[in-house]
Amino acid sequence: MATLKEFEEALREHGMNMALALLERLRERDRATRTVKPARRLTGQKMTPDLARQILELHASTGMTQQEIAFKVGVNQGRVNEVIKRGKWLTDDPHAPEAVARDKAVARLRGDPKPRKAASAKPVKAGEKAPPRARRNQGQLAFGDL
Repeated sequence: MATLKEFEEALREHGMNMALALLERLRERDRATRTVKPARRLTGQKMTPDLARQILELHASTGMTQQEIAFKVGVNQGRVNEVIKRGKWLTDDPHAPEAVARDKAVARLRGDPKPRKAASAKPVKAGEKAPPRARRNQGQLAFGDL
């Protein structure tokens, strides 16, 4: 398959001036009708109970698709689906699964260390050895390791 530039060069080689003129007219028409459209959204909105209620209201009162609602309120279509189908984000409960997942993701982005669970250490009696610690996976083998 030839590119438009290669096609134009072939027309020039064969002296097809009428076809070249037509091609130039098509380019000018294309330039005249071409527009630069802004990005759909730069950053997504933070999901809040108010935004979730607005999504439900738009879904119930209009014939808009989930994608259209997402574009209008500034979130992705997956979030709209979660609100409509599962009722997520409708409360300010900080212990709701979606709020916990959001907080964990924010902590990962900030580089905060993971909170570790406190180990239930059994007291060691005098003269006894402490039980061996569970070994952690030290990493994966690579092809050069063997």
